Amino acid sequence: MTRHELRESLFKLIFRIEFHETETIPEQMQIFLDGMDEEQDKDVEYIKEKFENVMSHMDEIDLKINEISDGWKTSRMAKVDLAIIRLAVYEILLDVDVPTGVAINEAVELAKQFGTDDSSSFVNGVLAKIA
Repeated sequence: MTRHELRESLFKLIFRIEFHETETIPEQMQIFLDGMDEEQDKDVEYIKEKFENVMSHMDEIDLKINEISDGWKTSRMAKVDLAIIRLAVYEILLDVDVPTGVAINEAVELAKQFGTDDSSSFVNGVLAKIA
């Protein structure tokens, strides 16, 4: 898988968080990963590791988002936008392997692909305040 495809898979997993109880998240992750091709074992491990890292820092990530987003707390954000922003904030603040510009650019591209017409500019604006 390309880095973009890996990031897209992570976004889809993070998106699921909003619709499932916390205790079922490991099961949701396994269901998602079971749907991937067996030849992608390296990719599955990468996605699993990054997802677990995002989950373990979710409170910190949400706190940072809420600090900088005036009038748009995580509870009010569109679920697609929130999942994209969470992933990007994780990459910007905690993942040393991802340059900030790449994290923002990829988040904007995901917003264009999965969000509304306004999602890409909203995501870009929130992430610009973090970077």
